[in-house]
Amino acid sequence: MNYILFDDDRRTHLLPLTYTRPMAELRIGIITIREKWEFLLKSKTSTLTQEYLSKKYPLVKENDNILINGSVLPNQGLLDEILNLNPGEQLVKDNIVLAYRVAGTDQISLSETEGLKKVITTNEFIKINNTWDIFSKNDTALREDFKLLTKGRKSARLSNSNFIQGNIEDIFVEEGAKVKFAFLNAMPGPIYIGKNAEVMEGSKIRGPFAMCEHSFVKLSAKIYGPTTIGPHCKVGGEINNSVFFGYSNKAHDGFLGNSVIGEWVNIGADTNNSNLKNTYDHIKLWSYAEEKFVNTGLQFCGLIMGDHSKIGINAMFNTGTVVGVSCNLFGSGYQRNFIQSYSWGGPLKMLIFDLNKSFDVARAVMARRDIEFDQTEQEILTHIYKLTRK
Repeated sequence: MNYILFDDDRRTHLLPLTYTRPMAELRIGIITIREKWEFLLKSKTSTLTQEYLSKKYPLVKENDNILINGSVLPNQGLLDEILNLNPGEQLVKDNIVLAYRVAGTDQISLSETEGLKKVITTNEFIKINNTWDIFSKNDTALREDFKLLTKGRKSARLSNSNFIQGNIEDIFVEEGAKVKFAFLNAMPGPIYIGKNAEVMEGSKIRGPFAMCEHSFVKLSAKIYGPTTIGPHCKVGGEINNSVFFGYSNKAHDGFLGNSVIGEWVNIGADTNNSNLKNTYDHIKLWSYAEEKFVNTGLQFCGLIMGDHSKIGINAMFNTGTVVGVSCNLFGSGYQRNFIQSYSWGGPLKMLIFDLNKSFDVARAVMARRDIEFDQTEQEILTHIYKLTRK
């Protein structure tokens, strides 16, 4: 069987995070949506996404294909129903196509499900429809991933120098991780520390919390769950209910709450974001799909930031701020609530970030992680630049 994860029509509601990745590459819980499906399927998947992303995330077609909605988080009940689909059937709930099975390659497209027999599911599942779903649904996803990744396994030994609250079974440490002289409270939820990650002295972590491989929690950090720190990140200061996708840094003091941070982002020292209005009203957030600010229905909502964006020291972000891809922001005062991709400047003046200069920055940043900024990455960012400049 050939498995393909496809983007559905909610993709534009997940911009700017989906400018640089398919929906299946979004991280929620501990691992990405793709990694969850591949873990349960015990098989690799390919991707049906936008054409400009297809070189990095290629599509593989076979004679028998099951296509799965890349914004849906798997569970065993849903998986069983998908695997029981016959060729020419689609699994549907509330007019949302969750999966479909086709023989041959003719019906493999982002919209080609016409004529397929509908199979209605009553299974409950998590679906990511909006950017704020990533942090607001992270609690449930993180707990499920913890059970998935630790089932039948034994944690590495945790140093006696740590102060532990809750059941030790709710703290799992992968091999190579370093955790010493830290405060770990697993009473509110589980704590997962990935391979070769490090929690430095004096840090206080309250679950549910996940820290992926090769990441660092800096000295005396304060982290409230549900929070996920993706691979190769450095975080410090105060963080609450936020998700870092990976390869991003918030290494110094400052507050980040109810936020989603893409890859290759750097947040300067003493940068803060607001996540609650003084009026306690529901927060509105910029929607690329509707081209206006929309009501999230949330009282707490902070910062959504696309890949490759950088923030100078002492920056301030208001409740419900969206920052696009490859922005370079600095200056005193509150930044705007919506900042278009390839913006350079701050509250007083905003210019267009030169495309070639943005390549230079990306190349230098990625080289620090021994990752090449290749032609494929350059083409993706060029396409985003052209889209956003329109």
